[in-house]
Amino acid sequence: MIAAPKHTHTSLLDVAYEESGAANGVPVLLMHGWPYDPRCYDEVIPPLIAAGCRIIVPYLRGFGATRFLAADTLRSGQQGALGNDLRELMDALAIERAVLAGYDWGGRAACIVAALWPDRVHGLVTVNGYNIQDIPGSAAPQTPAQERRFWYQWYLNTERGRAGLDANRRELCRLLWELWSPHWTFDDTTFERSAISLDNPDFVAVTIQSYRHRYGIVAGDPALDEIERRLAAKPKIATPTIALQGEADGVLPPETSEKHAAFFTGPYQRRVLPRIGHNPPQEAPRAVADAIVELVRSTEPLARG
Repeated sequence: MIAAPKHTHTSLLDVAYEESGAANGVPVLLMHGWPYDPRCYDEVIPPLIAAGCRIIVPYLRGFGATRFLAADTLRSGQQGALGNDLRELMDALAIERAVLAGYDWGGRAACIVAALWPDRVHGLVTVNGYNIQDIPGSAAPQTPAQERRFWYQWYLNTERGRAGLDANRRELCRLLWELWSPHWTFDDTTFERSAISLDNPDFVAVTIQSYRHRYGIVAGDPALDEIERRLAAKPKIATPTIALQGEADGVLPPETSEKHAAFFTGPYQRRVLPRIGHNPPQEAPRAVADAIVELVRSTEPLARG
């Protein structure tokens, strides 16, 4: 049985999160993607507990029991919001430095914190490499094959897409799980354990703002303008990093991250996972856990002071 999440407040959110492991262990924050939730890390966590880590798995804004504190707050899903949420969560939990791991939206948040606040990060495990969006360059077309993989983004940039996500969120999100991880066989129970997090009342609004902001179609939160300005410069990441890439990723295949090493100035490894798709924590939990433990052990003396 899954324990009820804990809660803490940041400047804008009542953040729901799950915590396990040793209270005095090296902090590890596991960041889920869209449209998934913390259940993706269930099989990653036991090896981290065995390694003596303190594990925090938050529900991102728009997911699960995480809620906005005020009704009039912009339901933004822009990348600056995701990164700032993670930094503020670390502040709220009095975590000075941590190992960060994530994929999709969660990987973006982790990359942003590592790039803009490197003193807060011991190590980074990022799926698909450098996940910070190039919003100023977003109008440039990609290859036809990649444009086809992004069909759901074009859909969500229309009013029909917003209405479709609102009316068919489970059907649409399950379809994306299947397309993005073609070799992963999951059952109805596995999907539903995460799908309940999509019932968050802000899920649709946060999703739509995210996919429209990344292409400059809607404005972002003015409070995040300085963060977005810094991200537009494509800041490099000096944190020790292990980048995981699913060989069968149906949205961001290996060729999209082959040249990302140029964005990392510290120790960097790239590992391609055979037959794994867009969700390595559930498809290859041991590979994800091994990467995290490797970084924890390499930084543990420093982390423990």
